[in-house]
Amino acid sequence: MRDAALLGTVSELWRYPASSLAGERMEAISVALESIEGDRIFGLVDASDNEIARPDRAEKWHKVPLIRTRLNPARQLEVAIPGGEWLSAPGVESDRAVSAYLGFEASIRPFSQENAPGYSGPLTAERYRKAPIHLLTTASLARLKALHPEGAADPRRFRPNIVVDMAAIEGSFPETEWIGRKLAIGDLLLTISEPCRRCGFTIIAQDGFDNDPGILRNLVRHNAHNLGVYCTVDKPARVEVGAPMRFV
Repeated sequence: MRDAALLGTVSELWRYPASSLAGERMEAISVALESIEGDRIFGLVDASDNEIARPDRAEKWHKVPLIRTRLNPARQLEVAIPGGEWLSAPGVESDRAVSAYLGFEASIRPFSQENAPGYSGPLTAERYRKAPIHLLTTASLARLKALHPEGAADPRRFRPNIVVDMAAIEGSFPETEWIGRKLAIGDLLLTISEPCRRCGFTIIAQDGFDNDPGILRNLVRHNAHNLGVYCTVDKPARVEVGAPMRFV
């Protein structure tokens, strides 16, 4: 039986076609048991040694989150460096543009052949996927903003798939306290599996906000490194902005 109490409503939906590059804001996402359609299906590597992008660990990758991504209607990846036009990827032209922007030879590669029909180049290993869904509430963002008022508690720092608008709770990062509980978001059923432990990616500048070590310092000090939660999928569904979220 579902608890009738409304926790909040979906305010933002995101997928990240290429790991570490900027995400694509969506009006709806299709969630399967293991992943979101089109989410994290490509990677960016240093072509000299096949090292996959790690903006959280190496300064040479810090500009990567400024590279925009989208999937066109045929589910083909397109990327754009700041001030540049959209380019099909993987491809020679997009790799040339990304390499010039980063200052070293880099290459966008799929994690599997099925993600890039017609592509015959090398693949790259998927670096990181903790769970199918990363969920974040505006209540937790409000708590971070209260702790660090001079900082930009922008959802893009944290790369969630689902952002739920809910009332702030003084002194609380609420979803961190929900581990093990089940949620219904529209027709989608989820189990909250674990808190999302934050890394150095959260402090890196992106379009509209600056580098800010205070973001991570406050999460370490006040919420054991965490912000948001990972979720496993109990019942796949399509989710749209505005969908209600309730406990099950």
